Amino acid sequence: MNQMLMSGKDESLEFNPDNYWDWYWQGKRLVDQELHEEAIASFDKALEIEPDDYWAWYKRSKALQDAGRYEEAIASFDKTLEIRPQDYWAWYNRGCLALEDLDEFEEAIASFDKVLEIRPTDYWGWFRRGDALRHLKRYSEAIACYDKALAIREDDTSAWLRRGDTLRLLGRYEEALASYDKAIDDPELGFWVWYKRGDVLRYLKRHSEAIASYDKALAIQPNDEYSWYNKACCYALLGDRDSAIESLQRAIALHPAEYKSLAKTDPDFDGIRQNKRFQALLQGAID
Repeated sequence: MNQMLMSGKDESLEFNPDNYWDWYWQGKRLVDQELHEEAIASFDKALEIEPDDYWAWYKRSKALQDAGRYEEAIASFDKTLEIRPQDYWAWYNRGCLALEDLDEFEEAIASFDKVLEIRPTDYWGWFRRGDALRHLKRYSEAIACYDKALAIREDDTSAWLRRGDTLRLLGRYEEALASYDKAIDDPELGFWVWYKRGDVLRYLKRHSEAIASYDKALAIQPNDEYSWYNKACCYALLGDRDSAIESLQRAIALHPAEYKSLAKTDPDFDGIRQNKRFQALLQGAID
């Protein structure tokens, strides 16, 4: 390919419409500029010249995904994989597309199975397969996948978090708590770990510990209404009326209609329901 086109200078003078590489590199540049529809058109032109070129099909597939044309992207990945059926990365991206953009979880599992057939110790293949199974509520199978992922990367906090989530959905709260504790030092996951840890402790009726976890979550996201509300529930169940009302007041300040309505029927507040401050808060007499 000529150097002037690659450098981006005077492209209109040098571009050869009969040259595969000129269309391919133009497509790549357009992708970099987030001009996805134009990139797709360029890859289409490249494929008119070289119909079985792996890279043009692969880049076209990604551009279609970025353009939100998900079904077409799947079909394009299928063509990519006809050319290189053992390309684990194309199978992986196809699986992520089916999982995250189309909610086609069985299709995603089939793609991740191909990834793992080619690379049995691929961390992300096991992790994403676990996610797809979790969405299908096949929780025990999902946990087995996260365990496989953790056998490869034992300190990966994302897998510990997902494992904790799945154990929580199974009602295995003590095990969920242990998984969350493995992810507790990751600053990127910090809020979610502390929040979900609080929920699990609340389910275990360890209300004081739950409050401490919600406090950690609120130190990271002070305006998280769920943490304030759940903290209020814990205080109410502990019989700490003032703290319950103060926490509930914070939740209501963030979303008044939702949390007033919820608190009116939530049995966690039965022990303080006759309290005048509680009643005034629900009636809007406390700002």
